Amino acid sequence: MSQSCLAAIDFGTTNSAIAVAQTDVSPRLLQWRIGGRTTETYRSVIFFDEHDKDPTGRPKTHTGPYAIAAYLDAGGEGRLIQSIKTYLKSRSFTSTNIGGVNYTIEALIAILLRDLRRSAEAEHIELGDSLVLGRPVHFAGSVTEGVDDGDHFAVSRLRKAAALAGFTNVVFEYEPIAAAWSYEQRLDHDELILIGDFGGGTSDFCILNVGPTRLQSGARNVLGTAGVGIAGDIFDARLVRHAVAPALGLGDKTRSPFGTIMEIPRWIYSHLERWHLLSFLNTPKNQSMLADLIKQARRPEKLVALSHIVSDNLGYSLYSAVESTKVTLSTNTTAHIRFDDPPAVIDEMVTRNDFDQWILSDVDRIIECADNLLVSCNVTPNLIDRVFLTGGTSFLPQLRKVFEARFGPQKIVGGKELLSVATGLGYRAQQILERYGGLTDDGDMG
Repeated sequence: MSQSCLAAIDFGTTNSAIAVAQTDVSPRLLQWRIGGRTTETYRSVIFFDEHDKDPTGRPKTHTGPYAIAAYLDAGGEGRLIQSIKTYLKSRSFTSTNIGGVNYTIEALIAILLRDLRRSAEAEHIELGDSLVLGRPVHFAGSVTEGVDDGDHFAVSRLRKAAALAGFTNVVFEYEPIAAAWSYEQRLDHDELILIGDFGGGTSDFCILNVGPTRLQSGARNVLGTAGVGIAGDIFDARLVRHAVAPALGLGDKTRSPFGTIMEIPRWIYSHLERWHLLSFLNTPKNQSMLADLIKQARRPEKLVALSHIVSDNLGYSLYSAVESTKVTLSTNTTAHIRFDDPPAVIDEMVTRNDFDQWILSDVDRIIECADNLLVSCNVTPNLIDRVFLTGGTSFLPQLRKVFEARFGPQKIVGGKELLSVATGLGYRAQQILERYGGLTDDGDMG
């Protein structure tokens, strides 16, 4: 029996979105209204309110923009989980304890997917058990424990999370190919394009033919795909390392229990650089260590500020300031990182030139990934008709500059940077409905 509609979810490191596809009508993106504004993006975060538990004793959960609101209302009390997608490839991450309850990564992601599903059901849209789900070409994270099947492992976890949320029949689509589905809708001619999708955790590429001929045939002529685990979160980390961490003690000295002068351990600041790791510093053992370092530090006020940020769960507020600075540098040549929560007070000016230098090696690795894809597909830059850059990180001037240098500024296009993947997944879902009537019980097209 054919399905009447099919859900498509872009589960991103930073933001997610859901599209609902039906036959004979363009896919529709769901919207949420909060704080007097309407948004089609759903922040990929979960807040566990440990002071408000359900009848089973589990902390009540809030997701998306409602998680941020609940977290701020709680004054930072509770547990805010961000960048969950980053852990999918990690075999060492099995579960985390929140409020006395162990949650696997699949269970955490299922909470978010389930709430996205409920958003559709609140609009009287019955989604059933089928789903088109986006995935990166390669998941963030390096090969671990000598295992080179990390992407397969990550997909299996993502599939299990979807099943826990009620989606037992899942078809995956590469996120840059989904962006191509979206871009193609505007065309009245055929093109050979390079898609660059720059999110929070990964930068993904694909080269493929798009346009009316492709749409009429229904075939997807993909020449190749590639990806690298460098994107917005890494750029945030560079800002933290160079502009924030020194104000919190990075590079400063302290005296060891044996009387020797030593540098404050750098591993502390590696946790600070990745906001989804910052909460791991808030343990009795680490707080005791910070207290000992403060006693012997040459600049104890910096470590007092760091301890305050950790103990008061101010990671979200700090990284909001960092992210705001990065966004400002996309249009201005200077910006200030301002964070004011005494005793943690930071006011550092950052120039775009400084930021460009800090991320230079990361941008080089991203463009190297794109260059290698061109070589593997036997395509030279002059053969590419258009370069479609999408994702929130695509706004960075340094990133756009290198692609303009490779392909010419006249070939660079964009649009709907935060929603092109979700929209494209919706068109992919619509094609499945119109051609096959939906998905079968094993996730194949019927």
